[in-house]
Amino acid sequence: MLKVLERADQVRQKHMKFHYNPEQTCCGQAAFNSGFWDEAKHLGEKFIRDFSGYDYVVAPSASCSAMVKNYHTRMFYNSALHNESNYLRRKIFELTDFLVNVMEVEDLEVTFEGRVCFHDSCAALREYGLGDQPRKLLSHVRGLELLEMPHNDVCCGFGGSFALKHEAISTAMAEQKIQHALDTGAGYIVSTESSCLMHLEGYISKHNVPIQTIHIADLLAKELS
Repeated sequence: MLKVLERADQVRQKHMKFHYNPEQTCCGQAAFNSGFWDEAKHLGEKFIRDFSGYDYVVAPSASCSAMVKNYHTRMFYNSALHNESNYLRRKIFELTDFLVNVMEVEDLEVTFEGRVCFHDSCAALREYGLGDQPRKLLSHVRGLELLEMPHNDVCCGFGGSFALKHEAISTAMAEQKIQHALDTGAGYIVSTESSCLMHLEGYISKHNVPIQTIHIADLLAKELS
């Protein structure tokens, strides 16, 4: 992700400085979604401290970004971190959204040879509100053919703990999603969400399905040194 941001800065000459905080941990989403709200708030406090003082915070995950945008303000409403959580809510962005709408870059001048289809994660669509930003970036990649799978807005079956609690349903949903991808003739499934890709890759590996998964940040950074 840092390589992609640095390339975008070279293209647009925004003169931004990027920093990775190695002390960062979870935003609290996993605990929050499982009902452990006290633990989620504890993680959220650390998250706010870890990312205070920055003009922007960029994440390669729409679900993490959406957690901070939509639920941190509820957890910290009228608390000592009320103002800090509100500030972070306005300044956190999913990677492709940041590239297209903040850095105003669609063409990163990179190459990736292959036929790909894009998977829209539920969190990206419904929690974060991500639009066509990933497709805009992919459409400018040299050598890449972007294909659209049917029912691209349907869940892949991961859903965090859903995949553990409802394994049979989750597996069937992954199988259906992968079949839709195969039907396009694509060699890769691309997404902004590592959790979805992890879930799909598990099915692909177990059943030796002839398709690969790749995060959009990895795809865009493939040829960057």
